[in-house]
Order: sequence, then C-alpha cells, then structure tokens
Amino acid sequence: MAQPADGFRTRGQPAAVAAARAMLRGGMPHALLLTGPTGAGKSTLANDIAAALLCRDPDPARHPCRECRSCRALEHDNHPDLHRLGTTGAGAVIPIGGPGREERGVRDLVRELSLLPVEGGARVAIISAADRMTEDAQAAFLKTLEEPPAGTVLILTASDEERLLETIRSRCVRIRLGPVPRRDVEALLVDEGLADAPLAARLARLSGGRPGDAIALARAPASLVIRGEVGRTLLDLIVATRSDRLRVGRDLLSRTAEMTAGLVQAAQPGQPARTSRGRRGTGPAGDAAPTLAPHEGAADDPDVPGPALRVPAAERRAAALVLVGIWRDVVRDLALVHLGEPGDVRQVDLLDDLEAAAGRVQPTFAATQLGRLDTAGERLEGNVSPELVVDALVLGWVA
Repeated sequence: MAQPADGFRTRGQPAAVAAARAMLRGGMPHALLLTGPTGAGKSTLANDIAAALLCRDPDPARHPCRECRSCRALEHDNHPDLHRLGTTGAGAVIPIGGPGREERGVRDLVRELSLLPVEGGARVAIISAADRMTEDAQAAFLKTLEEPPAGTVLILTASDEERLLETIRSRCVRIRLGPVPRRDVEALLVDEGLADAPLAARLARLSGGRPGDAIALARAPASLVIRGEVGRTLLDLIVATRSDRLRVGRDLLSRTAEMTAGLVQAAQPGQPARTSRGRRGTGPAGDAAPTLAPHEGAADDPDVPGPALRVPAAERRAAALVLVGIWRDVVRDLALVHLGEPGDVRQVDLLDDLEAAAGRVQPTFAATQLGRLDTAGERLEGNVSPELVVDALVLGWVA
C-alpha cells in the first residue's frame, strides 16, 4: 500500500493529498470544500490540513511535524486557534445558533472568528457536514465566507455538495475524495490494531471504499452482527407474505436503529447505553438504543403488528436511511450474483442466501428495486414518515 505523505494521516487518497500539499506550498485559499462519499476520509484530510497550517516547525516542508506544541495541542483537540462546528440535535443539522439559542451554530462560529487568534498566527475553522447547514445558517455564513478574518482558513466537508447554496460552493476551492482501494482499507484497519487480517478483509469489502464505515464497524462488533442479520432477513422477505413483510419491516427499522446507536456508542466510549427494552446498560449494542413501543393503530390493524420506535421522528428517519443503505447493498450484491459475478459481492457471508434469492427473481428485479430505494431516500429526506416509507418498500419487495 502506498504510504501517505509525511505527517498526513489520510490513506488511499493520493490525488487529494497531493492537491492539499500543493496548496500548502503555493498559498492556501481562504476556503476549501472537501467532497466525497460518507466515510471516505474527508474529516481526516481536514484535520491533516489544519495540522499543517497550525504547525510551528521551522521547516515548512515538515508541516505537520506532529511533534511541536501546536501539533500536540491539535492532537488532543484543544488548540485555541482551531474552531470546529458540526451537526447537532436529533435532526443532525447545523443551525444558525447565536445568543439565546441552546444549540451552537454558525453565528457562534462567526463570533469566535471575529476575535484575535490566541497564538497570533494562522487560524482554522472546520465545518463538518457543511451540507447539513440549514438555509438560514448558510445565509448567515456567507459574509464570513466572502470576507474571512485575516489569516483564517475555512474548511468545509460535504457528502452532498448540491445541498449547499451555489454562492457558497462558488467561493470554495474543491478537493474531491473518492472510494479508497480495498487493500488500503485493510491495511489501515490492521495498522491501527482494529482488526486481524481476515476481519479487515471482510470489513474493507463491506465498506465499499469508505474507511470511516469500516473503522466504525470494527469498533462496534455487535453492530456488524446486526448488519448481517438485517441483510439476511431482507433476502428472506422476498418470498414472505404481505403481513409478514409489514411486521418484519418494523422490526428491521428497530434493529437498524440499535445498530446505529451501537456505532455512536463506539465513537463515544464511556457514555451509558440504553437497551432496546429501555434499561440502562453497558452491553455492546451501544448508546441510546431506542425504546420500543407498539405502533399506533397496530392493535386495530392485523397487517401492521410490528413494533415502532418511541424516539423522535428525526432519529427514526436516520435509522430508516441507514436501512435503505443496507438494502441498496443487498440489491447490488443480488444483481452481481444474477450476472454471474459472485466474487465482487460485498457481503460474502450472505453469498449462499444471495444465490438462493437470485434464483427466485427476474433479471429486472434489481433495477426496479434500486429505483424504489432512491425514491425512498428522497422521501425520507423530505420528512415523510419513516414507518410509511419502510412499509412501502417491503410491500414492493417481492419476487
């Protein structure tokens, strides 16, 4: 595997690292937009660039040295001239914020950047998932983006840059990241001590070139198990009855929420977890696994007896989006098996189930289902009820 440039920790993105290095040598623009799939390494690259800009080593070619006081402060996330802003709340958005508002937002970042730098040198602001800024927040950010304080570099990351206003995109220099080669993801997992070689190979294949996803699953083995269960259940549902599909669909939504909570807990160790029955615990399923309650109307409708989530709609919607992502991977693998390319499937542990399911469906099944999953994703982003979206998907999930 090609090693990253000295001081940079971004793996498998040689073109993106080279572009960042060229900017550091020739003059950094005041605003960068790092785009690419979720988990591809945008946050790691943003941190690498921030470290290089704030490094105090006398030799610029060594930036970031990872040894000076500034680099060590950044390593512990307490550098006074590095400002971060990310999503907050159940809706996972970046609000406008400001005085009197409970959640930190864009106005709070703008106020911080209006003050003089503590160290007297460069200053960096990283806005993670900038595409999750509300429209008001984006409008409030525009003036700072157009006329940032002297010596300030703004680094935005986005998985879906089309969500950003054109006026924001046009004022940023883009660096695009793509999927990371499988071997690079494997090496990263092994080098970090997160997985042995066989598990690293499985996670690298499953992540589809997104090392962030592979790392998250490596740190949350219970979530990895749930992911496999969800995929296997989806394949079994192809030949299930209508009522079974509706019931199991709600169960899948609950299990996916539990999986997502486990990933959150793995990323934030030490936080108390809630089991799916509402008890506080420390099991591997992770933090804030949702409490289950009967779906409204379930007692009156025998076709929807499954449980629903007693959590905010935004969190249920997030779980549904994760379920749609897993579902899309299952359809992709099913299509590959149908085409006689089983060696390229991501979920190798489901190969027998995929081959059995492929024999039951028509050649057009995968294309039809991918279209339905795309529509489901759009509806979830448009605040349609997650339960209704999942119901529609399972009802059309037939051979």
